[in-house]
Amino acid sequence: MGRGKLRIYLGAAPGVGKTYAMLSEAHRRVERGTDCVVAFVEHHNRPRTEVMLHGLEQVSRKHLDYRGSAFTEMDVDAVLLRAPAVALVDELAHTNVPGSRNAKRWQDVEELLAAGIDVVSTVNIQHLESLGDVVESITGVRQRETVPDEVVRRADQIELVDMSPQALRRRMAHGNIYKSDKVDAALSNYFRPGNLTALRELALLWVADRVDEYLTEYRSEHRVSKIWGSRERIVVGLTGGPEGRTLIRRAARLAEKGAGGEVMAVYIARSDGLTSASPKELAVQRTLVEDLGGTFHHVVGDDIPVALLDFARGVNATQIVLGSSRRKTWQYVFGPGVGATVARESGPDLDVHIVTHDEVAKGRGLPVARGARLGRSRIIWGWVVGVGGPVVLALLLNTIDLGLANDMLLFLTVTVAAALLGGLFPALASAAFGSLLLNYFYTPPLHRLTIADPKNIVAIAIFVGVAVSVASVVDLAARRTHQAARLRAESEILSFLAGSVLRGETSLEALLERVRETFGMESVALLERAGDVDPWTCAGSVGPRSPKRPEDADVDMPVGDHMALALSGRVLPASDRRVLAAFAAQAAVVLDRQRLQHEADQAKELAEGNRIRTALLAAVSHDLRTPLAAIKAAVSSLRSDDVAWSEEDQAEFLEAIEEGADRLDHLVGNLLDMSRLQTGTVTPLIREIDLDEVVPMALGGVPEGSAELDIPETLPMVAVDPGLLERAVANLVENAVKYSPVDEPVLVSASAMANRVEVRVVDRGPGVPDEAKDRIFAPFQRYGDAPRGAGVGLGLAVARGFAEAMGGTLNAEDTPGGGLTMVLTVRAVHRLPDLATATAERQAS
Repeated sequence: MGRGKLRIYLGAAPGVGKTYAMLSEAHRRVERGTDCVVAFVEHHNRPRTEVMLHGLEQVSRKHLDYRGSAFTEMDVDAVLLRAPAVALVDELAHTNVPGSRNAKRWQDVEELLAAGIDVVSTVNIQHLESLGDVVESITGVRQRETVPDEVVRRADQIELVDMSPQALRRRMAHGNIYKSDKVDAALSNYFRPGNLTALRELALLWVADRVDEYLTEYRSEHRVSKIWGSRERIVVGLTGGPEGRTLIRRAARLAEKGAGGEVMAVYIARSDGLTSASPKELAVQRTLVEDLGGTFHHVVGDDIPVALLDFARGVNATQIVLGSSRRKTWQYVFGPGVGATVARESGPDLDVHIVTHDEVAKGRGLPVARGARLGRSRIIWGWVVGVGGPVVLALLLNTIDLGLANDMLLFLTVTVAAALLGGLFPALASAAFGSLLLNYFYTPPLHRLTIADPKNIVAIAIFVGVAVSVASVVDLAARRTHQAARLRAESEILSFLAGSVLRGETSLEALLERVRETFGMESVALLERAGDVDPWTCAGSVGPRSPKRPEDADVDMPVGDHMALALSGRVLPASDRRVLAAFAAQAAVVLDRQRLQHEADQAKELAEGNRIRTALLAAVSHDLRTPLAAIKAAVSSLRSDDVAWSEEDQAEFLEAIEEGADRLDHLVGNLLDMSRLQTGTVTPLIREIDLDEVVPMALGGVPEGSAELDIPETLPMVAVDPGLLERAVANLVENAVKYSPVDEPVLVSASAMANRVEVRVVDRGPGVPDEAKDRIFAPFQRYGDAPRGAGVGLGLAVARGFAEAMGGTLNAEDTPGGGLTMVLTVRAVHRLPDLATATAERQAS
C-alpha cells in the first residue's frame, strides 16, 4: 500500500472558511462514491459549519482527562481501524492534550498518511513555524501551537482560502466567527484591518513561493527551456567591478515595480580568463544584494553570454541587467562584447537592460564571447590575415619593386600579425603561403616554384623559421595565459568555498546547491554506504531526480572508500574535477560536522541530565532525609509507652509531623516540576483569568501576616495557565519570606504596562549582587549561607521555567532601600487569543 496524499486548506486568519471549504470538498467526494470520514473537525459553534457535518460519517473521538477537565482528541487507532479512503482532520497545528498518542496533530496525520489514507486538513498561516516571529511582530501574539513548514511543503495539494479583511470583519461583526461578547475585543485587536492585510499578504506570498517551486520542478521534469513570465525575476550580471553596486540597486528598483519580484545576482567565473575580480568587492556586492532581499550566485562558464543566458533561463528569469562595457573604443574591433551578444541571443522572452555607470570606457569590462583560448573572433581574424594578408601584399608588391629583402620583411610582418591574432596554425599557414608567393613572384626564376640562388633558399628558410618561432611563442603565451586564468578561476571558487566555512554556512543542502550552480548541473547528491557490498544511501541531495547510485550519475567524485558526490546533467571536463574534488571533500566535512554537532548536542543533554541526577541524589540524601527523620522521631515518641506525654507535648509532636510532611510535599513537588521542565513535558493550558483569582491562593503556604497583597481590581485579565502561575508565585513568595526579616512582610503587587502585566514580589532581605542574579535561577542553587534544610534550590528555577512556558519572563531586581524584587511578567488580554487557545478554553469550560 502506498503513502496517502495530503491536501491542505491554508488560510490567513481564523474564520476565512477553511473548515467550510474542507467539508464542501468532503461532500463532493462522497457524492462521487469516495469513502470519506470525519476524523476530527471542530465547528466552533458556527451554525453554517455545523450544518456541513450532516451527512458525513464521523469517527468517535477519544476522551481524555487532564487537570480535572475533560477533553476530546482524534482517535488515531479508531481511524486506522476504520481505514477510509479519505479522512478529514481539522487544525493541523493543534497540540494534543497530554496523554494522547502523539504530542502534535500533524504527527497523527503522518500516521494516517503512512497507512495509505488520504488526508484533508486545515491550517492558518500564523501557525507555520518559520513565520512565528513575523506574526508576533504584526499581531503582538506569540503562537504557541505551530507546525513545521516542511510538513505543509510536502502536501500534495495546497489550496488558499482567501477573504478580504473587510469581508472577514463583517463576518466577525455578524457573529459568524466568535460569540457576541468577544466580537468587540476581536475587531479592535487581532482582527484589525492592518493585521488582517499583513497576514493575508503572508499567506499569498507563501503560497506563491510553493507554486513557484512546483513550476520549477515541472519545467525541470519536462525539460522546458522557454521562459514563462509567471513573475518578475531579474538576473544581474556581475564582473566584480565597482559598477556592480549600481547594477544591483537598479535591479532592486525594477523588482519593486512588480509584485513578488526577485533579484538574482550572478558572478560567472570562466576558465579562460574573466576580468580580474576583487574578492573584497564581490563580498561587498554579495552583502548588498542579500540586504536588498536578493540572492547571490557563483557560476563557472567557458562562454560568458551562454552561461548567463543558461542561468537566466534555468531560473525562469524575465529580465537581465548588465552594465555598459568598460572596454575602450578600439577594443570593439575584436567583437561586440557580452552585452550586445546577450541582447542578440536573449530572444523575445528575456528583456535585457544595459545600465550606464561611472566606469564606462574606463577599463576592460566583460570579455568578448570566446570558444577557444585566444577567442573565436581572434582566431577568425588570424586566419583572415594569415591567408588573405599575403595575397593582398603580393598584389601591392607587384606594382612596386622594393627588393627581395624588403619583400620578405613585409611578408614576415604579415605572418607575425597572424601569429599575434590567431596563434600557431594561422601563422604556419601564413608562413607557408607567404613563402610560396615569395618563391613564385620575387625569387628568380620568377613565376616558377624553383630558386636559382642558394642565398635566397637560406633567406626563405630563415623567414619560415622566424614565422614558426613567433607563432610558437604566441601560442605558448596564450596557453600559459589560459592556464593562469584557469587557476585564478579555480582559486576564486576555492576561496569562496573556504569563505563559506568562515561565514558559518554549514548546511549540507546549501553546499550541494552551490555545487549544482557552479557546474551547471541538474541535480547533486552526496551518497554513502557502510561497506563495499552495502547499498548506497543518500545523505543529502538537491535538484530533481537526483542519482541514487554513483553509476547512475553523469559525474561521480569518490570521497574516501564509502562516500561519493554524484552529479547529473552533463559530463564535466577533466580540468573541472580538481575543483569538484574540493567541493566533495568539503561536503564530507560538512556532513561529519553536522553529525558531530548532533552527537555533541546529545552528549550535552546527557551531561545535563547526569548533572541534574547527581544533584537530585545529593538533595535526596540530605534534604529529604531531614524532614523524614523529624517525622519518624515524633511518631516514635508518640508511640512510646515509657513516657506519658501531656496534651501540649502531643500537639507539639503532631505539629512537627505536619511541618515535616509539608516540607516533604513541597520538596517532592519542586523535584517533579523540575523533572517536567527538563524533559520538556510542561504543556500549559492558557486561559483568560483575573490575577486576583490566582495570586491569593499562592499565599496559602506562608505564615499568616508574612505577606501583603496589592492587586488592583482595574487590572486587565491575563492569558496564563492558572495552575502554573499559582505554583510560580507560591515559590517566589516562599523564597522571599525565607530571606525577609520577621517584622518586614513581603509585598506582592501587580501593575499593567502596555500589553503586559507585572507581578512583583518584594522583600527586605539581604539582596543579591548583580553578578549572581541570573545564577540564583539555576537548578540546585541557593544564594549565600542558606542552610541545607532550607530546600534543594529548585524554587526559583521552577518559577522561571513555568513563567517561560506560559510565554512570560521572570527576573530579579534590587529593592530600593535594600532587598530583592522578583518581577514576573505575563501577557495581558487586550486582544483575542489565537483559535487553538479559544478552543482549549471552551473545552475546559
